[in-house]
Amino acid sequence: MTPLEYLNNNKDKFLNELLDLLRIPSVSADQKFDGDVRNAARFVKDRLLAAGVDHAELYETKGHPIVYAEKIVDPTSPTVLVYGHYDVQPADPYELWNHPPFEPTLKDDRIYARGACDDKGQMYMHVKAFETMMATDTLTCNVKFMIEGEEEVGSNSLETFIKEEKGKLSADVILISDTSIINNDTPSITVGLRGLSYLEVEITGPNKDLHSGVYGGAVANPINILTKLIADMQDENGRVTLPGFYDDVLEYSDRERAEMAKAPFDINHYKKELDIQEVKGERGFSTIERVGIRPCLDVNGIWGGYTGPGSKTVLPSKAFAKISTRLVSNQDSDEITQMIIKYFEKKAPKSVKVKVTPHHGGTPAVISTHSNGYKAASEAFKQSWGKTPIPTMEGGSIPIVALFIQELKIEPILMGFGLDSDDIHSPNESYGLFNYYKGIETITYFYNHFFQISNKS
Repeated sequence: MTPLEYLNNNKDKFLNELLDLLRIPSVSADQKFDGDVRNAARFVKDRLLAAGVDHAELYETKGHPIVYAEKIVDPTSPTVLVYGHYDVQPADPYELWNHPPFEPTLKDDRIYARGACDDKGQMYMHVKAFETMMATDTLTCNVKFMIEGEEEVGSNSLETFIKEEKGKLSADVILISDTSIINNDTPSITVGLRGLSYLEVEITGPNKDLHSGVYGGAVANPINILTKLIADMQDENGRVTLPGFYDDVLEYSDRERAEMAKAPFDINHYKKELDIQEVKGERGFSTIERVGIRPCLDVNGIWGGYTGPGSKTVLPSKAFAKISTRLVSNQDSDEITQMIIKYFEKKAPKSVKVKVTPHHGGTPAVISTHSNGYKAASEAFKQSWGKTPIPTMEGGSIPIVALFIQELKIEPILMGFGLDSDDIHSPNESYGLFNYYKGIETITYFYNHFFQISNKS
């Protein structure tokens, strides 16, 4: 039996297992879900053992456990290290979901659930591709799995694990499916990821909430000040105003930008999907460039004062905001974080106190298109799609990718199968059945091509 035949014969089984995994609310950011996060780790471990790994374990950390497993078919064969994560983003606000986020729903050949695409659906493709190759006796490479439970909160424990277990993690390529393709007719491989700096700002004025009539106009309003400080961080051209913010940004030539522009992109469809009248961003760059090769700054949450029903004339004591920057080569996350901290500490007036708390960050990453891993991924896509994939730069961040390159000296291959329309991190996240099954098929092809290319080089 061929791998494709095995896949076609087991589609219902592969789907039902994924649905069971999606029912586990493994939200790493909220302690009340800690037990569920561990249950998700156990689920992945058990499924890997059932699929045929030699060894699987839960590696305990200060945070959530890492699932490590391996199958050594031949010590002289190339080794593939698979990375993914079983934790998910919070599902809030629940009321914006059309169906409960942890009760996966099938509709129009799509799975609707938190984590359907990011990253349970994409991570689980690798487990099922491994099972497929084991069941059909077609596994050509050694495989190691490293599936973590803290990607959505910065991967702090994974960094320690990597530094302490370099020998265990030795491999020839790292395979990651946590990114997207252009569309289902146009496969692509991500060769660039933006970095990240994420902070929380707290502005404190008076020592308690005050009557806005008695004190309004005489005492500083923290919300007014916070929003003014945030607004001043960008100019009318969409550029961040922090001194030095763009000093290390890698500038691309006109020829390189022209190559990026060849990727199919329908701006009218983009606007229609988002229900917006026009796009917005840094002047002088296209939408594709703005999310691929340019940095940006965004407010991810802001609150303070009274937000309940009706009215309450209050001058708030405090105001808060969560702010992130997406960074590009060659920006440094730590430097940008300090830059933002200094901005608020310097610009905040004496009428308020300011506190800035860094959360997590990540270094931008650029992947070569000349490695054996990239060539194997390209051939795998050609075999399953019948088309050569297009290399693309992606706007999201996988902070751990740069650490893989730095600590393990292995270049990752970002072989994702999601779509921008999957609404990851948003209500009604989904993942197409086509993408799930096509991903499993393509991953099995990758191993054979990587084995052949590695043996020739």
